[in-house]
Amino acid sequence: MASELTPREREVVRLASLGCTVHEAAKILKLAPSTVDNHKARAMAKLGTDKAALLTRLAIKLKITNVNDVLTDAEKRKSGRKNDGWN
Repeated sequence: MASELTPREREVVRLASLGCTVHEAAKILKLAPSTVDNHKARAMAKLGTDKAALLTRLAIKLKITNVNDVLTDAEKRKSGRKNDGWN
């Protein structure tokens, strides 16, 4: 499952699992929001879900992220967030 994801799809899934919106992830990755949305949609299709909550559970299960993962300081600055998705 996770091995089917491209590196970019993995990045997008990780950011989504940390609570980032498509626009925040786009700022972090320096991509257009539509590109991030496409990566997210393809990743969700590959993982067999259309639910964001399940995407987060799968990201943890597949070790794309973990419950202790947080946005880096650089990611927070780029996205404009003060806290990561777990706070």
